[in-house]
Amino acid sequence: MRLVLTALALTFAVPVVAHAASYDCNRAKAADEKAVCAYLPLNDKDVRMSVLYDVNKRTMGMGSRGALMDSQQQWLRDRRKCGANRACLTRAYDRRLDELERSMERIYHAGPF
Repeated sequence: MRLVLTALALTFAVPVVAHAASYDCNRAKAADEKAVCAYLPLNDKDVRMSVLYDVNKRTMGMGSRGALMDSQQQWLRDRRKCGANRACLTRAYDRRLDELERSMERIYHAGPF
């Protein structure tokens, strides 16, 4: 019975671990990507970052959208430098999440929703 429960738990856990929000973990090649996929707190930060980035991108004007996309590409290059270092990755995500949250303030102030 314990073996069956373990098998069921693994079956349901695999899809959660297989995909981070911004990329397919099955295709992760770089050390930073693999580290995000392997560590749930980083994966959760990646999901949050991806959602905030997408909302920001969809609600900005074209000039601002281009700047946001450029800053995201730079952030990804900077994240890559962390390699598999979880502390470095956590700091990188925390900084990016803070930037994206601050950018969301314009949406919050434009309410009500």
